[in-house]
Amino acid sequence: MSWLDPEVTIHYPWECAPEFAKPLQVAEGILWFRVPLPMPLDHVNVYVLEDNDGWTVVDTGLATKKTKEMWQTIFSGPLSGKKIKRLIVTHHHPDHVGLAGWFQKEYNASLWMTRTAWLMARMLCLDEQKTPPPETLEFWTRAGMRLDILEERKKGKPFNFADAVSALPLGFWRIVDNEEFEIGNTVWKVRIGNGHAPEQATLWSTSDQIVLAGDQIISSISPNLGVYATEPDANPVREWIDTCHKLSQFASDDHLALSGHKLPFKGLKFRLQQMVENHEHALERLINFLEKPHTAEECFSVLFGKSIQNSEYGLALVESVAHVNYLFLEGTVSRVMDRAGAFRYQSL
Repeated sequence: MSWLDPEVTIHYPWECAPEFAKPLQVAEGILWFRVPLPMPLDHVNVYVLEDNDGWTVVDTGLATKKTKEMWQTIFSGPLSGKKIKRLIVTHHHPDHVGLAGWFQKEYNASLWMTRTAWLMARMLCLDEQKTPPPETLEFWTRAGMRLDILEERKKGKPFNFADAVSALPLGFWRIVDNEEFEIGNTVWKVRIGNGHAPEQATLWSTSDQIVLAGDQIISSISPNLGVYATEPDANPVREWIDTCHKLSQFASDDHLALSGHKLPFKGLKFRLQQMVENHEHALERLINFLEKPHTAEECFSVLFGKSIQNSEYGLALVESVAHVNYLFLEGTVSRVMDRAGAFRYQSL
């Protein structure tokens, strides 16, 4: 049974996003910029907040020449005349932390992150691989990766974090759950979420109905919930659903949610509930599908309801593993390794 209020929906105060490098004021003292990404999800949203005699920047984009040039254009244009005092990175993914080290070195900005996010980013920056390590190959095999894709990936250079993230120097300012701090004349409260990324920071204004939501809450797509070789038995779906319930206690549908992707929106409480229901329905479909044994890769059609393109394959695989992990760890399905080394899951 749905627990959504049929009278409430998502509302978009702005019908379209600003052009790249062009600011759009979304609230007093808050500018929204859009940064390009070289992938199907072709952008990341970043926000710049007035901070008395300077600026606080929230998230950065990837460490590419194009992104650096865009920021230099912004700093010499809309943000000129004030220094960059502080950079807050919501979570460790490359499209958010990519230029954090560059901000620290070039602009002497203070870097604020959760401890887990900073440690993950710095560890992954240092972990460069010329070929996929054995643990990754084993993870792909157990997920049931298609053999043609597996053979191709064995021979190629894997994505390295350092390819898209500038080196992080030692030193950062740790932000923690329920902490409050000022940016300009506004006090912001930190609320930590998990599932999409460990210890992701969301910031809630204590004086206005504004939330800097990162990728924890997005208006029109579900945040990717992925499992990787670093923690192959992780349960991000459980963590993410728990976070949605936690944040729902503080959310209202009057909140303006400023997310890491897509458009800012109102209807925050509704969206949190809607996202949980969407995943619960997906899990129900998956249980029915797993009446016969299948690998995680074979669950794509049930989970996503569409054919998966090559550019989406990696994210689809890790999200599929996340969902079968949830069912396995909840005791709803069994897991048996087949002769090819892949796990096959079946409803109990």
